[in-house]
Amino acid sequence: MYENNSLTTNIESWFIPFDILNILCLFLVIIFASIFLLIIICDKTCHTVPMILVANSCLAELLITIVLFWMAVFALQNDLKRQQYEDLFCIFRGYMIYVTCFTQNYSYFLQAIYRYLTIVYPSRLFWQSKRVQIFFISLSWIIGFICALPHVFTGEIKYLVDDQLCQMPLHLSIVTVYNVILLYLIPMNGIIFIYFKLVRYVKEMGKRVTSANILFRVQRELKMVRKIVILVSILVAFGLPYTTFVFIGFFTQPPKYHFRIAYTFISVSLIFIMIAVFHSTDPLKAFARKKIIKRSTMTVQTVQQNT
Repeated sequence: MYENNSLTTNIESWFIPFDILNILCLFLVIIFASIFLLIIICDKTCHTVPMILVANSCLAELLITIVLFWMAVFALQNDLKRQQYEDLFCIFRGYMIYVTCFTQNYSYFLQAIYRYLTIVYPSRLFWQSKRVQIFFISLSWIIGFICALPHVFTGEIKYLVDDQLCQMPLHLSIVTVYNVILLYLIPMNGIIFIYFKLVRYVKEMGKRVTSANILFRVQRELKMVRKIVILVSILVAFGLPYTTFVFIGFFTQPPKYHFRIAYTFISVSLIFIMIAVFHSTDPLKAFARKKIIKRSTMTVQTVQQNT
């Protein structure tokens, strides 16, 4: 049957509630990420190399959330109309998901590398400079756009009617293995490897005669890497359904509506990621505290004047 140049399709009763849940979660993440970026841009105390790297992560989170929000709205529209319809931007959205996923994961990897450099090679200031770090950030975005191109050129990104989105079907192929290794295994394992290497390095420093100030600084940097590992752990935990479906796809057909289920977990995880980013970033917390104290002071003064 054709309706407005599109095929009609049946929908399950849980589709629309899940679409709305995704949209609400993603909308909140867009607000949080935008606020964090505005704080980093406007507050001069945030104009440091570590905060530039945090801003890069927030930007990556914002863009991946915008793309997911766009996908969720598209799915909701099709579900409400009970139609099969692939718009002009469907393949583009699928491509951008892989681009932003790459930049998201590697933004945390860049943070871990920077902390490693400041701990193990503190005297090599060139590699810790703003110019070099901005270059690495720019390079990661360029590589992200290039590395996602095979998904398009091989025709792997397709419109999946059951899930109402354009993605690469989960099956065993060269592009799928390439995707898993490049987007997930390298940055995630790289962060974990850096963390354990730094833990070992700090333990060895504790055994040697080391200045208390140096040891305190190193332990503080290690704590920041630990917070990055926590962020990655949240991604891994909520991405477990997606990972499971990828693994199943290597051997057989994943369950029906697997992308709907996986992306719902991802949408919820992004809220926890934003909370973890705020909790692990002292300048953001300091800015919020300053605003709260200022507002409470103004409120007290207003009450006193009125009385």
